[in-house]
Amino acid sequence: MGVLTKKPKTFDVQFSDPNKSAYSGGDKVAGRVIVEVAEVVQISAVKLFGIGCAKVDYNKGKMHCRDEIEYLKYEEVLHLDHQPTDADGSITLRPGNRYEFMFGFELPQAGCLVSSYVGKFGSVQYYVKAVIEKSSQPYAECKRYFEVVEPIDVNTQELMDPVTGAKQKKVTCMFIPDGSVSVSARIGRKGYCEGEDICIDAQFENSCSRIVVPKAAIIAKHIYRANGRTKEFHKKLTSVRGDHIISGMCDVWQGRVLPVPKLKPTILGCDIIHVDYFLRIYLHIPGSEKLILDLPLVIGTIPYSGMNSRTSSMSSQDSSDTSSTCVSLPSCPPSYSEISKDNRMDSSFIPLLNDYDEDDSPIFMRSTEYHLPPSPPAYTEQN
Repeated sequence: MGVLTKKPKTFDVQFSDPNKSAYSGGDKVAGRVIVEVAEVVQISAVKLFGIGCAKVDYNKGKMHCRDEIEYLKYEEVLHLDHQPTDADGSITLRPGNRYEFMFGFELPQAGCLVSSYVGKFGSVQYYVKAVIEKSSQPYAECKRYFEVVEPIDVNTQELMDPVTGAKQKKVTCMFIPDGSVSVSARIGRKGYCEGEDICIDAQFENSCSRIVVPKAAIIAKHIYRANGRTKEFHKKLTSVRGDHIISGMCDVWQGRVLPVPKLKPTILGCDIIHVDYFLRIYLHIPGSEKLILDLPLVIGTIPYSGMNSRTSSMSSQDSSDTSSTCVSLPSCPPSYSEISKDNRMDSSFIPLLNDYDEDDSPIFMRSTEYHLPPSPPAYTEQN
């Protein structure tokens, strides 16, 4: 009998439904292993393995941290229909023939798996591996990966509840108090899916002497755990910004839209990999640390089925549109002659219109001598 000296001409795993983008717990994974050879060979078996595991691998200081959790382990010896075997149970494969070994197995039930994920320091991957054995020793193998997405329904009560928060920060300049800034915000619900809009209702107040800039961003938080150590990093995914807010003024967002980009769903059920999301609403303050308000998010797989989220978010503000304005306008403008010279900008420093995110941006820039233009005539009433 021929000795296996060459790799198989064709050795591939094909799924029954090549258009299926993802599997969930309880689904059946089925397909065929295709083998073609260029010479007569004798094999002892074709085995199929279904494998799924989470792996973490990173360095923490001088320590190399690694860990692994198994979620799927399946093994099957594949057989050919109507194909005779030799006396010792081996199979003879001949050139010119196409051999198809059928397979099928069910994934563990929902709640026992974790969604597929590939990150900087770890991954959750599922694949089917086929192995050709000769004389009970592995000779050739091939793999085919498949996606697993565990369903997260954003229509549950917990994910439908609004999320609110507020924060305030006192600002100093050279240890001298310089007023404060504050932010309060609300989003209509906690759960969202890719392609949906997060509608932000927020109020920003600036009572410090600097010009601040309101911003909002979706942040992904990746946490890896191994050997009793934890590694964490944040990644900004998409953002939106508002207008500059000068000293003594405020800004109101009513339904400011931030679309959810294409994202992997939240991963909460894995002990060594945790992927979470939150909406970060913050004020950039030149020369000072940002004022940051984080609202938790859950990225799901089953979209919101109720009223449009933008309409829901906006309707919550219908009764308070007029009351949300934080600056009241006088009934008529004052006379220029009433403006005291003490209130003029006679300082040699003016705030820098700088909205970079770096914390070391300068607070002020020096200006040349400041001169007010001549006072215009006083206001007169027109009958």
